[in-house]
Amino acid sequence: MKKVAIMQPYLFPYIGYFQLLNAVDIFVLFDDVNYINRGWINRNRILLNGKPHLFTIPLHKASQNKLINEIEIMNHEKITNKLLRLIEHAYSKAPYFNDVYPLINNVLNYREKNLSRFIENSIKKINEYMGISTKILISSNLKKNNALKGQDKILEICKFLGANCYINPIGGMQLYDEKRFSDENILLEFIKPEEVHYRQFKSDEFIPNLSIIDLLMFNSKTDISILLSKYTLVKKNSGVVAS
Repeated sequence: MKKVAIMQPYLFPYIGYFQLLNAVDIFVLFDDVNYINRGWINRNRILLNGKPHLFTIPLHKASQNKLINEIEIMNHEKITNKLLRLIEHAYSKAPYFNDVYPLINNVLNYREKNLSRFIENSIKKINEYMGISTKILISSNLKKNNALKGQDKILEICKFLGANCYINPIGGMQLYDEKRFSDENILLEFIKPEEVHYRQFKSDEFIPNLSIIDLLMFNSKTDISILLSKYTLVKKNSGVVAS
């Protein structure tokens, strides 16, 4: 069975994004849809002094009237140096800092102005570190009818890729019609992440859903592999956990 997922490119997304990525054979970065202001495309959160801290990569004339792949990063070198100093300050005493910081340094110093391509590279590098071998494709490189919207566009990409199964985050369950997928002989499933906990420094309080940077800093590759598998796949109408 060929499993496919389609998601917008996010900057250092949380573990749920990588759980979805790890659950499929092909992961499509949905870069030819409109940019969303104040979303997770160019910002995320890390742990700083025991609290969530929002960091952002500034963009040049970003607008919701532009596609994600039309947007460029602004003042790349200046922002890179500032963000690297922030991450070092936040995590220099984390147990896996010496392993992870060179990875983040490599990702942030990738000299690519296009936001979509920059994030594509970052996800591929993080996948490599975590041992995820899922094939990544770019939506704008696929031959498809770009006049289609929403579910119709997702179905066309699935059919183009020969998918037998489409997996979506459970938060988008109401956006999809199970019968439409069934009519195309495509199984529709939704990924439901389990609660993920790990020790952050010496605090007993756990702050969830931070950037993948946080998880990498506090977990070995073996532990990361276990955390990536902490989810279930659910069918929409039956509520039955899928195999």
